[in-house]
Amino acid sequence: MVCRVNEERRIRFDHFDLDLVNECLWRGSQSIKLRPKAFAVLEHLLGRPGQLVTKENLIAAAWGDTFVGDGVLKVTIRQLREALDDDSRSPRFIETSHRRGYRFIGRVGPGTASPADGDGSGVVSRPASELPAIGRGIVGRERALSRMQAWLEKMRAGERQIVFVSGEAGIGKTTLLDAFVRNMAGDRDVRIATGQCLEQYGTGEAYLPVLEAIRQLCRQHPVVVDVLRAHAPMWLLQMPSLVRAEDREAFGREVFGATRERMLREMGDALDVLTAEAPLVLVLEDLHWSDYSTLDLISYLARQRGEARLMVVGTYRAAELIASGHPLKAVKQELAVKHQCEELPLEYLSERAVADYLSARFPAHRFSAELAALIHDRTEGNPLFMVNTVDYLVSAGLVTADETGARLTAEIDQIKLGVPDSIRNLIEKQIDHLAAPEQRILEAASVAGAEFSPYAVAAALDEDAATIEGTCEELVRRHQFIRDSGVQTLPGGLVVGRFSFVHAVYRNVLYDRISAARRVLLHKRLALRGEQVYGDRATEIAAELAMHFERASDDSRAARYLQVAAANAMRRSAYREAIALSRRGLELLSSLPDTPDRIRQELQLQLTLGVPLVATEGYAAPAVGEVYHRARALCDRLGDRPEIGQVLWGLWTFTLLRANLPAAIDIASEFLRLGGRLSYAGMAMRGHWALEITFTHRGDFPLAVEHFEKAMALYKPDQHREDAFLYALSPGVAMRCFAAWSLWFCGSPDQALVRMQEAVCQARELSEPHSLAHALGFAAVLHQLRRERQLTLGYADAVIALSTEHGLVLYHTMGTILRGWALVGHSDDEDAIQQVRRGLAAWQTTGAQLMRPHSLGLLAEALHAASHPDEGLEVVDEALAIISATEERWYQAELFRLKGELLLKRDSSAIDAAESNFRQSMAIAREQHARAIELRAAVSLVRLARTHGLPYSALALIQPILETFTEGLDTLDVSEAKALLDAEIAG
Repeated sequence: MVCRVNEERRIRFDHFDLDLVNECLWRGSQSIKLRPKAFAVLEHLLGRPGQLVTKENLIAAAWGDTFVGDGVLKVTIRQLREALDDDSRSPRFIETSHRRGYRFIGRVGPGTASPADGDGSGVVSRPASELPAIGRGIVGRERALSRMQAWLEKMRAGERQIVFVSGEAGIGKTTLLDAFVRNMAGDRDVRIATGQCLEQYGTGEAYLPVLEAIRQLCRQHPVVVDVLRAHAPMWLLQMPSLVRAEDREAFGREVFGATRERMLREMGDALDVLTAEAPLVLVLEDLHWSDYSTLDLISYLARQRGEARLMVVGTYRAAELIASGHPLKAVKQELAVKHQCEELPLEYLSERAVADYLSARFPAHRFSAELAALIHDRTEGNPLFMVNTVDYLVSAGLVTADETGARLTAEIDQIKLGVPDSIRNLIEKQIDHLAAPEQRILEAASVAGAEFSPYAVAAALDEDAATIEGTCEELVRRHQFIRDSGVQTLPGGLVVGRFSFVHAVYRNVLYDRISAARRVLLHKRLALRGEQVYGDRATEIAAELAMHFERASDDSRAARYLQVAAANAMRRSAYREAIALSRRGLELLSSLPDTPDRIRQELQLQLTLGVPLVATEGYAAPAVGEVYHRARALCDRLGDRPEIGQVLWGLWTFTLLRANLPAAIDIASEFLRLGGRLSYAGMAMRGHWALEITFTHRGDFPLAVEHFEKAMALYKPDQHREDAFLYALSPGVAMRCFAAWSLWFCGSPDQALVRMQEAVCQARELSEPHSLAHALGFAAVLHQLRRERQLTLGYADAVIALSTEHGLVLYHTMGTILRGWALVGHSDDEDAIQQVRRGLAAWQTTGAQLMRPHSLGLLAEALHAASHPDEGLEVVDEALAIISATEERWYQAELFRLKGELLLKRDSSAIDAAESNFRQSMAIAREQHARAIELRAAVSLVRLARTHGLPYSALALIQPILETFTEGLDTLDVSEAKALLDAEIAG
């Protein structure tokens, strides 16, 4: 005979418990998920124990009028057997009657899932944390769970799901997700990983919840490590515990080249592979405390169009977003507008839901309806407050029970007076009922964090770890304040238990009870213990150590770990986090005495701040200049320091982009002087590299090529892997780009192409968007110099697309200008001109002055083609004035040639003025050894002579220059020159 507990709600058999309300199966406290049809079949069989139930009967009961075949029923029976761990060959529960149907043969009656447990108060009830979904705050959330299940089914079908669950503290977000996850617990096909954002780290620790979730996934499914190694090596490198110590350094060299975009792309690729094997649910809690990078990843995953059995569920408190201005609000709104996410806001529970909770918690009670009304009125339907209020009524003896059921021991008006008005007061009363050692342990745990190890608490209290672990286990057993969170392997192989607070409100109340002086002591002990345990690997928990030392009022150590945490963020290309962490460290240092150690710390923080500022604001941004000027002043106070190379490079870059070439040459030369005196690696190479770039812009092309060759001789790719990280650009790419320009000006167009192709290839191999954008942009300029509009357009479009994807403002504007030039003569010239103008305006906003004369020259050429000579002449004069002020002379000769052409366009009789400008162009080009421009100017002068009878011949002007060309004979400039020369000889 079937034993029914709480009639119409639960059916018990053997060691199982079938929950008819929530349609799930329990084995003790473990939830086993059943699909709806499997649940219906099992319920029908349990209603007829020992009886043969025909196939037709079962199909009618589960599928109704829907036509299904026997095969569907067989699959459903197989699912039930898997859930019950039953064997069809020797069944314990479901027996097959061949060709007829099935029979339930299991032992029915009370099993291990007892109907009630005592809690020491005499109340016959189940502890709140052991209740099924309806008794654990899920009451009233049936619709929410149903929506979550529907999204899960869509995900199973390959439609990726991004879901945001919102509501205030205590509304039941975590409880809802716990129930959702429990419902999947019996489905071995689904992988589940959870990560939590932490308030104490705020936006500083990049990818914190994602890394936590991935670590968890790797522990549960070791195959995930192999997938990460193959598809997301940069992520694997962020989790050193998953990489063998002997492999860590080699692996780090192998995967050099992290960028924000690479981090996002790698995780996207890895998740595609993982979800092809099995569906994955990624739960990220408390996103209102999330770092920016985690939000970037959520957005990236939401934007992907390919199929993926991936479901990302994030929780947040809406009020926190409004108060803090957290970027999650904008991210969520953007995704919602594009229909790339789902939203599930949770509301307060109704009075009926409170009554249902009481019925679930006290299966046989004699409460009046007034009790549910009172609890609802006092708690406003907040689930956390509701559960704690009922706990309080039990502990205070206001609810008792005997064999006949639970009842109130006082009148409802008296009970009303006894219930605290706030959740904090209620929790305070619960804490006061604990033994003094338990209070002390929980308070220390609240200092350790939302999740903690008893060994850390032991260090904070200077007490025995085993005793503390035993107390934590007892609190978990009594379902008070904390819960078991598994284990953690520390460096050295020690495995320790982990516990976490059931809710952040508990931790906050406990933390606030501690005196300020005692907090300082506990934070300091925890920080020192962390340093001791992690030793050389303390960088892995730098953000945590920084937080503890800051709250311990040890600002020097806190600043040191903030710098390490910022460097960690940089290696993940989490620029905003790196900036925030660096600036916080500088704030802490500002209050310390001006000692050499403080100055060294500030220098490290300024340099750590400089690179992400360059990435987000541009080389020439005022904030970048402030950082590197301050760093230089600190270096001067400290004397010779290895960091001088980074300092000088930052200053040189800022100075160069501001178009102060004389100062840039002085800084570049200082590299060489220091390289001769100091043994710091790479100083001479960077000095020659900096001089190559500076001389290119100044128009000293042979000198630029000479320094390129010297720099390349000193360049060792393996030794300079960190340069892109420390200097924001790969030397192997940038050196070749500038060499290509100089070689073209010097009359070696084929060699120039070879160098540029090498640069592009290396940039693609590095997979660094910044370096690749640099190479593509410079390739576009090279083809513009060669007057190859179609190739220029192709590279310009490529750099625009790359820069748009990765937010590279400088290269985007560069591509826009070049694209406008390339379109002249191939589309609407006026539209092309406007593109060039837009690019020029955008370039100006970055603070950069370098390369403006060249860009103005492209605008002047477009205006010439569109027959706007007056505007073109104004633009050329502006460019020449800038050159006079800055000495950026690399395009000066071409500008004078363009001016001559524009003068003739405006007035064909302006022969003398045009001749003067062409001759000036040739003279400057000859001085610069820029044979390419000298040849082009000579062609313009010969054409002028032929049209107006001037005494210039191709034999005299063009032939001597052409004879110096040993390559590039099929280029447009050489072809035009040869045509003029041949025509003169023939005539």
